[in-house]
Amino acid sequence: MAKSVLVTGAAGGIGSALVSEFAAAGWHVIGTDLRRPAHLPASQFVEADLLEVASNENALAAFVEKIKAAAGKFPLNALINNAALQILGSVADVSLEDWDRSLRVNVTAPFAITRGLLPSLAEAAGVIVNIGSVHAQATKAGFVSYATSKAALHGLTKALAVDLGNRVRVICLAPAAVATDMLLAGFEGNPEGLKALGSVHPVGRIATPTEVARAALALTSPDLSFATGSTFWLDGGVLSRLHDPA
Repeated sequence: MAKSVLVTGAAGGIGSALVSEFAAAGWHVIGTDLRRPAHLPASQFVEADLLEVASNENALAAFVEKIKAAAGKFPLNALINNAALQILGSVADVSLEDWDRSLRVNVTAPFAITRGLLPSLAEAAGVIVNIGSVHAQATKAGFVSYATSKAALHGLTKALAVDLGNRVRVICLAPAAVATDMLLAGFEGNPEGLKALGSVHPVGRIATPTEVARAALALTSPDLSFATGSTFWLDGGVLSRLHDPA
């Protein structure tokens, strides 16, 4: 019987790649996002606002029931917590509302969805993959809310792994810069800036969404059944590189 996987943030660049790669591998894919984009090869799609899911117990319960219905006869073997808000700004610029929204979507929603779907995931001896970021380890100015939320997600990964023990594995996949449409749009008209971003990674380029998706797929494999609480850095070597002045 095919296995099912829930991918949050399925409409984004990494999310759509996750859906495509898991579908190609024969999984029953359930995607969720604010709205379904065209040509997304998900087996099922559930429209949901994760800010609401992370803020209201009734909304969470309704969401969980929709996911169970979408999974149908397929056991829920994996949850990919991919959805995230990236609200940029300095300490003086980030409002308390934006700070709260970042934490609710990037940290509370993965916790809430894990809690709601825990019986199904545990029954399947499943795995949770939290999509983290190099910003949890090393960040830059203007990323205060995003970096804090990702650091919290990395911490949540460890805590969940300890708390869930042998019932459900929990892994964090932390990429560096990824060539999503959103990132590339930020460099429109600035090819030299994009080239410079790639060059700071020792591999000489940024990642593709497909590379992130394939890494997530690999982390769900039974071959890695001893791995839990770990962070897999898909960083192109950027965290190993010093940037001292010449």
